[in-house]
Amino acid sequence: MLKELWKKRLDLVEEKLVEELREETALDETLCASMKYSLMAGGKRLRPVLLMAAADAVGGKGEDFVVTGCALEMIHTYSLIHDDLPAMDNDDYRRGKLTNHKIYGDGMAVLAGDALLTMAFEVMLRQKGVSPEQLVSVIREMSIAAGPCGMVGGQAIDLESEGKRIAMEDLRRMHMAKTGALFRAAIRSGAILGGATEGQLASLTEYAEKFGLAFQITDDILDVTGDEEAIGKPVGSDERNHKSTYVSLTSLQEAKKLALDTVDEAMEALEDFGEEADFLRDLVAYLVERNK
Repeated sequence: MLKELWKKRLDLVEEKLVEELREETALDETLCASMKYSLMAGGKRLRPVLLMAAADAVGGKGEDFVVTGCALEMIHTYSLIHDDLPAMDNDDYRRGKLTNHKIYGDGMAVLAGDALLTMAFEVMLRQKGVSPEQLVSVIREMSIAAGPCGMVGGQAIDLESEGKRIAMEDLRRMHMAKTGALFRAAIRSGAILGGATEGQLASLTEYAEKFGLAFQITDDILDVTGDEEAIGKPVGSDERNHKSTYVSLTSLQEAKKLALDTVDEAMEALEDFGEEADFLRDLVAYLVERNK
């Protein structure tokens, strides 16, 4: 059930992204090619899928909000392009392919990321079937998640922490912003678009925060135990870059236990929901079993 519905939603996102990123998207052909190279490089499309699942969980129809999901994927892709740059994480591969700057150069990669981030908000405004108040709330969620109190702030902490052993609380704060903020925005935005009550939104926010934490812990584990071909990038990069992780600050076994405990907490956040939230339950359980 999980994989079938995920695949259906993923295909929907892929089709819509092709529509949104046309040849006339950018003035410059190389810029457009650079944007398309990373945006259409595949991936799980996890964030738009989460957005749609959250809308379903509160009684909405998630597929109606694929446009906003695509905008979210543009923001995510921008962050990956910039994260991979030599001045940031300095990665050569992403999803099994050379990173954007390895193909188009550092400058064009920066511009492609900038373009995708900016374009995302234009795309969001094309969402139909929702009230202006809902749309404004979603744009606010996305802006906060992408900005200095979200992904950008988390990346800044990450940069300043390189080569240092940081406290567990600082590690959690960094990842809540760098990775977790966009998951939180995806789930809260889907809930808002689906017409969530205040109580539902609060429960899904709790789920989102636990989901983001479980995802990051599992990511740290996979950097030690994962298969390079399955992951699509070299394993062991955290250790080579002297980064503090949940594994390095505890141990592999403790990190695995923490991931499982966090999944249980995410499940508890959904206890007032019925079968309409089963996809979210299955998804967070899948996190600790994934190999990529």
